[in-house]
Amino acid sequence: MSPIEQRQREVTRRRTFAIISHPDAGKTTLTEKFLLIGGAIRLAGSVKSRKSKKFATSDWMELEKQRGISVSTSVMNFEHADFACNLLDTPGHQDFSEDTYRTLSAADCAIMLLDGAKGVEPQTIKLFEVCKLRRIPIFTFINKMDRFARDTFELLDEIEKVLGINTFPITWPIGSGEDFKGVIHRHKREVHYFEGRNITTESLAKVFSVDHDKETLFQTVGQEAFETAWDAFEMVTTAGHEFDHDAFAHGALTPVFFGSAMTNFGVRAFLEEFLNMAPAPAGKTFSDGSQASPMDEDFSGFVFKIQANMDPKHRDRIDF
Repeated sequence: MSPIEQRQREVTRRRTFAIISHPDAGKTTLTEKFLLIGGAIRLAGSVKSRKSKKFATSDWMELEKQRGISVSTSVMNFEHADFACNLLDTPGHQDFSEDTYRTLSAADCAIMLLDGAKGVEPQTIKLFEVCKLRRIPIFTFINKMDRFARDTFELLDEIEKVLGINTFPITWPIGSGEDFKGVIHRHKREVHYFEGRNITTESLAKVFSVDHDKETLFQTVGQEAFETAWDAFEMVTTAGHEFDHDAFAHGALTPVFFGSAMTNFGVRAFLEEFLNMAPAPAGKTFSDGSQASPMDEDFSGFVFKIQANMDPKHRDRIDF
């Protein structure tokens, strides 16, 4: 393989993205589940475990540990399915939103994380507007479906009306809260079954084919629950928006997924679809009109933040 081909391969397999959300939507938890699947960590911490002094791996500052929120941007790298992922972990709290705005200038796409019960919240709207100005692809993950969640149609309608972006569900929930049974996968015609466990280590959900495992599917999920969800899903696939790649690439249409980050359900299916659909790094245009391409021999990276004195034990200085 020639040096040019090697560079092209490395550029093509990279995914650089950020997660935007309102505080407490589950961003840190989703981040750690990505790292868990990618093998970057072995055990996911929880921001709710402060009493046991076990903190989220990505939340290392003292203020973050005290308040249980992410306030400083960090970059986490992991690999999955031959993709090299750069996850820009950004603060969701509005007091530190300036750091997020700066970070989004380095992202090639964004994941919009929503709480299934609260839907589109104020901080999400602000961060979405930044992504919209940059016209970058946006993926939506609706979280906490194993808790009380609003009607699925209502959530999709709110996304479209409040944010002005069309939705294209790729997975569809079967129930919610105590009645949550899993999700239907649009393209694969599969049902991923939710067993209700609190999964702190990586685990695979049971998968049933809609076409070949009907009897087992009915016994496991429940015929009425499945058919109700399937009818709603068919209605969306028939009467909803068609997938338009150009609209998606320019941030006018968002693929939508459902799951539960805390129990690690639906995260793997989402990550795999995301990595295949998300764009590789593109060129940057500067204020003077000049451009930088990731294929340029002199190009090595894009610095969006310089941070010093992160660790009191060292005189450190890091370029993100």
